Parts: sequence; structure tokens; C-alpha cells
Amino acid sequence: MRLRRDVFQAIADPTRRAIISLVALQAMTPGAIAEEFDFSRQTISKHIQILTECEILKQEQTGREIYYHLNPEKLKAIADFIEPYRKMWDIRFDKLEAIMKDQPKRT
Repeated sequence: MRLRRDVFQAIADPTRRAIISLVALQAMTPGAIAEEFDFSRQTISKHIQILTECEILKQEQTGREIYYHLNPEKLKAIADFIEPYRKMWDIRFDKLEAIMKDQPKRT
């Protein structure tokens, strides 16, 4: 049985996160993406394959070129998962800030 990767596995790698950041700005060809890194094209191709498999990147063929676009809907799954934790930390930092304001200032 082959296990399917999910978006969390895809973003676990810093190179894949960098690729996502690049493609978020504009659609890019695999060659243009590879030029941004000091890795072989084969290595970058594997990262792109994983991101495509997880549907974070979408392919669009224009003539002979393939362009990769960001699929923001897949990133929404990550944001939705993180949101409760962000709220929890916001509450904790607000409490810490209130405690620190009550402390006498040291000179």
C-alpha cells in the first residue's frame, strides 16, 4: 500500500517551503525554480513532484513550457489547523504583557 503525502509533510522541508514562497509570487517553470537553488535540477524536480502530489502546486502547460502555480486552498488547511494554537498563544502573550505592565520598572 502506497501512502499519500499530505500538506504537512510537504511543508516540513525548508526547500519546499522556499519553492512555495517563490511560486506564491509568480508562476514559474521548473527550470526557473531550479535556478534559485544550489541543488541539482533532479533534486528540485523531486521537491516539485511532492508539492504537486500534495496539490500545493498546480501545473499549467503553455505551449511547450510547464508553469507551476500556487494552490492557496491547500495552504488554507494548514492555516485552519494552526489557528487555534495561534489564538492560544495570543491569549498567553496578552497575559504575560499584563503581568509585565504591573511589575515595577527597574532603573
